[in-house]
Amino acid sequence: MSVDDGEVTEPGWEVDPDDDWGVAVIATVGRQLKLRREAVGMRAAEFGEAVGYGEDMVYKVEGGKRIPRQEYLNRADEVLGAGGLISATWEDVKKVRYPKKVRELAKLEGQAVEIGVYECNIIAGLLQTPEHARAVISAAQPPYSPDDVERMVTARLARQSVFERDPAPSIHFVLEEAPLRRQVGGTMVWRQQLQRLLEAGRLHHVTLQVMPTNTDAHPGLDGRIELLKFPDGTAVGRADGAFSGRPTTDPKQLRLIELQYGTIRAQALPPRESQAFIEQLLGET
Repeated sequence: MSVDDGEVTEPGWEVDPDDDWGVAVIATVGRQLKLRREAVGMRAAEFGEAVGYGEDMVYKVEGGKRIPRQEYLNRADEVLGAGGLISATWEDVKKVRYPKKVRELAKLEGQAVEIGVYECNIIAGLLQTPEHARAVISAAQPPYSPDDVERMVTARLARQSVFERDPAPSIHFVLEEAPLRRQVGGTMVWRQQLQRLLEAGRLHHVTLQVMPTNTDAHPGLDGRIELLKFPDGTAVGRADGAFSGRPTTDPKQLRLIELQYGTIRAQALPPRESQAFIEQLLGET
């Protein structure tokens, strides 16, 4: 719970008004909570006290204005004697926590058999530790609210479940040297992040390469590249410097992105040398 401009802001998430599915889910859950509360004859203030939240939060959740946390739903289930029906809504609610664009990206990554990522300014989100992700997101200007920061960190980490898929997809990363040297979040967070890269690079289905700063120009200088390939032979890709940075499924445009990414991989340090380079960075502190 935090205090902002003299008013108490209780834990929760705002609903994205442009997320039609998310709005519908939260509105439905809110209506069910209100109907059950009224059915047992509890006033909002009384219910809020029972579940450990303020009356204002109760009205916001029931009105579909706030995304309830899991503990809110579990406590509401107990207080209202719902027999697990309210707790079960968490399966849909937890997806709404993540911004629409992140959900769409996570869905594609969850279906891909091959994922290729080149990052020039940051460490790829799929490889970030919680502390590193929090530091990066918190550095935005104008700053996000603490709730929004946590929501975005949670969403970013949720995408990392792609590493645990069975069968595992083939995942390739190329990271620029400069972001690896930037001690985002302080020395300890930075060292933990480098350790995370080493661990990921040792996975049998992951290839991690470093693009040294002292190298010739390459096709990634215009920005980030991502390429996803699916079991049916289709693919989707995007590159900051091509096609206005928009995702594309056009075969001709995909061939160009594949050429760019292939050139970058060929120019970067091989995986074994990349691991040694990261270990060297760790040894310099």
